[in-house]
Amino acid sequence: MNRTLAFSKRNFKELIRDPIALIFEIVLPLVLLFIIHQINIPGETYKLENFTSGIIVFGLSFITLFTATLVAKDRSSSLLFRLGASPMKSADYIVGYTLPLLLIVILQNILFFTVAGLMGLSFSINTVLAGLAALVISLFFIILGILLGTLVSEKATGGIGSIVVQLVCFTSGMYFSREMVGEVFAKICEILPFESCLTVVRSILNGSNEITARNIVILTSYTIIVTLLALLCFKRKREQ
Repeated sequence: MNRTLAFSKRNFKELIRDPIALIFEIVLPLVLLFIIHQINIPGETYKLENFTSGIIVFGLSFITLFTATLVAKDRSSSLLFRLGASPMKSADYIVGYTLPLLLIVILQNILFFTVAGLMGLSFSINTVLAGLAALVISLFFIILGILLGTLVSEKATGGIGSIVVQLVCFTSGMYFSREMVGEVFAKICEILPFESCLTVVRSILNGSNEITARNIVILTSYTIIVTLLALLCFKRKREQ
């Protein structure tokens, strides 16, 4: 446990060592939220209480990119292979990467809700609960980043991470509902986890009853599958 915490501390220092990337990760979604609010686009999707939820999930996609870059960078520097001589298990490494990134997610959520509140979003217990839900959902995005960083090179993480960001934009429903784009694309949105991510956060924030068993099953299934794949791939990379 002490080694895992020490590894987490080291990763946190690595994260804050690149403040430009950290600022970009947090500021870009905030700028988008501000612009959309100022344009005042008509439609339910762009109401502040709905689009704020979209921005939170959008911000989590950058966490995936950030995580993948960190892991791939460690692989390229052979750090993970040197640490392979330690008694730490693959699960310890994944926890070591996850803990400091959860702190970044908490910071993101605080800033997102604070800015949205200054724009007129009402603060209530639902705001806190939505933030906690986003924190749980972020585990999927963080571990997905660990998996991608384990599989691809540091140079490739930018392109792969951008694909995740675009998938969130176009399949989560943050810009348009899936009913607007046809049955085939709507079915793809239902199968992928990002629409369920947004539905859970938005429903809790608005105090509505949008969450279904399908949303929970999809999110849980994807998180478990990605975690198992990350453990397996990480272990194999260490043994190579």
